[in-house]
Amino acid sequence: MPVRVLMVDGDRSVLALARHSLSAQSWCELVTVADGLDAAEYLKKQKFDGLITADRLPRLDGFELIERLKASPQNAGIPIVMLTVEGDIDTMRRGFKAGVTFFAPKPATRERFFHLFSAVRGAMESERRRHLRLPYRTQVTCLLGDQRFVAESVDISEGGMSLEPTGGAEVGAVLELEFLLPSVPGQAQAGTGQTDKPTPGARMPAPMKPQKVRARVLYVSPSDNTLGVTFLELAPAHREVIQQFVAGDS
Repeated sequence: MPVRVLMVDGDRSVLALARHSLSAQSWCELVTVADGLDAAEYLKKQKFDGLITADRLPRLDGFELIERLKASPQNAGIPIVMLTVEGDIDTMRRGFKAGVTFFAPKPATRERFFHLFSAVRGAMESERRRHLRLPYRTQVTCLLGDQRFVAESVDISEGGMSLEPTGGAEVGAVLELEFLLPSVPGQAQAGTGQTDKPTPGARMPAPMKPQKVRARVLYVSPSDNTLGVTFLELAPAHREVIQQFVAGDS
């Protein structure tokens, strides 16, 4: 599955050059927009793995667009590339404060775009993996303050999971979650350092120890009584377990 990158520039020739530079690359799906306000709508409604934006845009400039992006639960943490005039130190300082990850100099050339996409590919693929959701059903015990309720997971990713029902949790609430993940053969058990060995003839490895993690509610969907959470400050052992389960690594 290719990474999805939104690119915004008021100069349509720059957008065409970027598309041409990526025409032979299968790892990236590039969505191009020539207007800052239109780009904000894309970020509000769709998930992307990276944003490339010029500092100056029609209707909504690059910095205002980044502000909108930071308010988007699904895109707030994606890598951001800003296209700006080479050597514009003031814009770069302002960009770093706004959350820009990389800067790319203008004027744009095919060679510069080739080096840019090579440089940011790893960060954007990591973002895609973090949000790649795997359907997974298991019981999840949720603690919300003094309230405890039992939900069921709908799917899981390296960055979070979807649950139903909501248990009355609201956006921004922090939950303590406990759930089981099936072990992947050769996978270390969280907190033990021990490795699961596949049992001859077994159809499914035994469940691992319960995963206990903290998570923040990103969205609540009243229509289907589901909520989405993002994991907070995962311990390295828990992060590795979840990453390996999602990726199916052995």
